[in-house]
Amino acid sequence: MRLSFGQEMRQVQKQILAPRMIQSMEILQLPIQALEERIEQELQENPILEMREEDPDLPEEDNERENSDAKTSEEKELVVDETKNNADDFERLENLGDDWSQDYDERPRMSANRMSEEDDRRHDAIANMESKPQTLSDYLIEQLGWYELDEPTRQMAERIIYNLDKNGYLSGRLEDLIDLSAGSGEIALAQKALAIIQKLDPPGVGARNLKECLLGQLLPGVHLYEQMRVIIANHLEDLEHNRLPAIQKKTGYSIDLIHEVMHELRKLNPKPGAAFSDVHAPTVTPDVFLDVDEHGKYTVRLEDGRVPSLHISGYYRKMLERGVTDQEKEWIKRKLNAAQWLIESIEQRRSTLTRVSQAIVDHQTAFLMKGPEALEPLKMQQIADRVGVHVTTVSRAVDDKWIQTPRGIFPLKRFFAGGTTSASGEEVAWDTVRLKLQEVIDKEDKQHPLSDDDLVTELGKHGLTVARRTVTKYRKIMKIASSRERRVWE
Repeated sequence: MRLSFGQEMRQVQKQILAPRMIQSMEILQLPIQALEERIEQELQENPILEMREEDPDLPEEDNERENSDAKTSEEKELVVDETKNNADDFERLENLGDDWSQDYDERPRMSANRMSEEDDRRHDAIANMESKPQTLSDYLIEQLGWYELDEPTRQMAERIIYNLDKNGYLSGRLEDLIDLSAGSGEIALAQKALAIIQKLDPPGVGARNLKECLLGQLLPGVHLYEQMRVIIANHLEDLEHNRLPAIQKKTGYSIDLIHEVMHELRKLNPKPGAAFSDVHAPTVTPDVFLDVDEHGKYTVRLEDGRVPSLHISGYYRKMLERGVTDQEKEWIKRKLNAAQWLIESIEQRRSTLTRVSQAIVDHQTAFLMKGPEALEPLKMQQIADRVGVHVTTVSRAVDDKWIQTPRGIFPLKRFFAGGTTSASGEEVAWDTVRLKLQEVIDKEDKQHPLSDDDLVTELGKHGLTVARRTVTKYRKIMKIASSRERRVWE
């Protein structure tokens, strides 16, 4: 090997993404709500960019023609042709606080009517904002006020309450909440405070494990109180694994009695604090809608009504007509290109998403007509080849996008699925295998449930060739118990 510290010239090829291409990919990946926020941000940062106010009395073609004709020849000259090699790439994330940009009059950024409308929308949003729900800690501390407690006990109780997990359990050790150097008195104080908390509502709160939680919910005098107390205290693990004969042997209870106890135990709450968890279900806004014509043909359309129509500000058109200095012209040039890039990126997003969605729908028509059992195997590379784009473009186009169909709202990624080959040589999606697996288990003899090997054999009878490990994996994903745990004892 020859080593050298000299200088040499080499010619290599590199693929470098221009800022314009990067922006197009970013815009393509945004779902509809994020796109609206991005447009709003660009409107605030780029004074040349404005929303187009359509005239409802004019046809759509006339509105487009009117806005298009309003551009001056000098403005059109300033917009960089995308086929040209832009040396400096007109950095679109440039700060607006340039030294000379403050000399320009950027007045009408927003009309008085629009400001009023924005204020009204904000006021309505605040007025309709959901109030903060009560937390488990707030609820428990409120109940502490019902007890006449000395200050040290109250402080210890509050400390324990704030260390409960979302299910209402004291998951850590009680000793970890106290100062052990203070002596045994602190431990006794903590145990006293915990005992008070375990008397509060909801029943079972403050427990350190499932056994303690369920026992805390039992009240003397309820039906099968003694039997439930025995099974909770000594046989929870056997109950979890459906070892009913073992419980019968150890307790002397009949199988029928154990079943009755299990029925009563299901009325208890293993997670007493879960009702106070702030579970936020995000709102899903479809980007794509599916229409069906009289011939049963599915056609996609985008929700373009929520995306504002953008155009170049007329105020800066007039500045160009009056004549500007070279420095002003350069500033306007950069802002014009940033605005033009955004407008074209949005249009490219619309075109790409429409073509990709239509290709997906065309491939999965059987799914839309018959249901999930008719889902066909589909890879992103297949859609990329059909549309004529790179597979990463398809990935960005379907990322976090939803489609509204006659069968409901689905993420676009739902239509992509791997598969296996059936006995007849046809490609079968894994969703079909899972549905058939569920069907076979639902129809099995519950006193003699099928093992995973038996399930492989049964699926083979339906023309589905799968490995045992695949059956085990999907059974666990579907949260289906093993054959021993599915057995019904009599």
